[in-house]
Amino acid sequence: MADVEFSEHGTRNRGALGTRLVATVACLVAAACLLPMLAVVLAAVTGGTDTISHLMETVLPGYALTTAVLVVLVAIGTFSIGVGAAWLVTMTRFPGVRFLEIALVLPLAFPAYVLAYAYTFILDHPGIVQTTLRDITGWGPRDYWFPEIRSTEGAAAMLILVLYPYVYLLARAAFLQQSASAFLAARALGKSPWLAFWHVSLPMARPAIAGGVLLAIMETIADFGTVAYFGVQTFATGIYTSWFSIGDRAAAAQLALCLLGFALLMAVAERMQRGKAKYYQAGKSHASLPSAQLKGWQAAAAFTLCAIPVLLGFLLPVFILVQMGMESEQNLLSRRYIGFIQNSLTLAGTAAVVTVFAAICVGFFQRLRPGRVSSGAGYMARLGYAVPGGVIAVGLIVPFASFDNALDAWMRQTFDISTGLLVTGSIWLLVAAYMVRFLAAALSAYEGGQSTVHANMDAASRSLGQSPLGTLRRVHLPILTPSLLTALLIVFVDVMKELPATLIMRPFNFDTLAVQAYRLASDERLEGAAVPSLVILAVGLLPVILICRQVGRRR
Repeated sequence: MADVEFSEHGTRNRGALGTRLVATVACLVAAACLLPMLAVVLAAVTGGTDTISHLMETVLPGYALTTAVLVVLVAIGTFSIGVGAAWLVTMTRFPGVRFLEIALVLPLAFPAYVLAYAYTFILDHPGIVQTTLRDITGWGPRDYWFPEIRSTEGAAAMLILVLYPYVYLLARAAFLQQSASAFLAARALGKSPWLAFWHVSLPMARPAIAGGVLLAIMETIADFGTVAYFGVQTFATGIYTSWFSIGDRAAAAQLALCLLGFALLMAVAERMQRGKAKYYQAGKSHASLPSAQLKGWQAAAAFTLCAIPVLLGFLLPVFILVQMGMESEQNLLSRRYIGFIQNSLTLAGTAAVVTVFAAICVGFFQRLRPGRVSSGAGYMARLGYAVPGGVIAVGLIVPFASFDNALDAWMRQTFDISTGLLVTGSIWLLVAAYMVRFLAAALSAYEGGQSTVHANMDAASRSLGQSPLGTLRRVHLPILTPSLLTALLIVFVDVMKELPATLIMRPFNFDTLAVQAYRLASDERLEGAAVPSLVILAVGLLPVILICRQVGRRR
């Protein structure tokens, strides 16, 4: 009996210790996610106002207007293409629909700045399109008008082509989950298929569609590579210019605060409208929406409308990049490029492991100790998805640079030793920025898998003497392996594509494939930029293929 009591006492001690450990790590992760936002606010408030006052009189209104125009254009474009394509492949049957319902996801593999390099190569003045036009017509450079690809509208088009899959995936999932009863009732009351869609199906799918459009908007305001390459002045480019060109950290923090406020405002607005909107499925859940068989010109029109985004957003850019890469002098197997690949894989792999570990701690803490503290930790951990990479970079560099400078000054004064920059400019600070930026995606994947683990499994594990950490290790993690691998892959690919935080925070002489592609494109060496861009695209196809397999199983 004494041995049993001792064993139970030891189990309780281990359980309490494990709970405290998980809670501590989860709270530290939440604090790390909140730190960049607080640092940006503090640096913006305490910094000088000379530069920002000058910017307000000169370029700041332009930053705000251009960012707003981009947001509106991308929101309209992604909504139109995403919802339209989702409705066609869900509600109609026509030749090629099985291929298109999967292929419509493929542009998600492209970073927008890579798409910009490809289209600039063929649509710019010396490109093949305008050159062919001049050869056929005999016109000179000033004899005709051609749409300017390096413009706000051009940047919006690039972003629309790579971001509409967010809306498409969520809208299609919402349409597939809808019951046919409400739609058929509207048809029975004399509504045409179009009016039934507009008045019944679309409102019921509004929360999912709004979520997809919000994701597209967040990616738009966070984008740096596309707008910087096209010379479009937004808050993202303004932060980078203030940091590097002007050298004014306070002005960069103040611009970052403006962008942070706009991003959080959009996130709060979406959360408020989603909280007020409540839709209930009428009828039996297995009664899916009916599909209309299209023939003739209607089938051709539906195929064309769905094929255009795939052609422009994936097939044509891949063909262009391959042609560009073959004409370049870049050797992917050279020591220099091997270094870029190693750096990219090191950052992406390390960040993926750290981020998924943080997601496990936060998610398990919410399950282990539900309440205000764990809910608050989960909410703070998700803040990063609404914060652009440039803002996170500024928010982390400002406090850690101050810490490094203070430590160096104290060591010089006390021991006559210079410590230099211990944290600032290190790989680990950059990995922390990636964790803050992409933790929401990893946490969503983890919680999606965790929802399948019944609470009875936890109770059974505890009754068999397992501590909370033992339950996590022996019960949860084996079941959640597919979800964890998905989270690892998503974060890995996102880090491979990430540009603004990497440009600002990377260690000296530590370039990645994304940085190399941006540098070559900035020097107008587009053929060379195609080589690292193709590698980034190839890696980005991995999660997209997984998503396509899931889409293909919906029916």
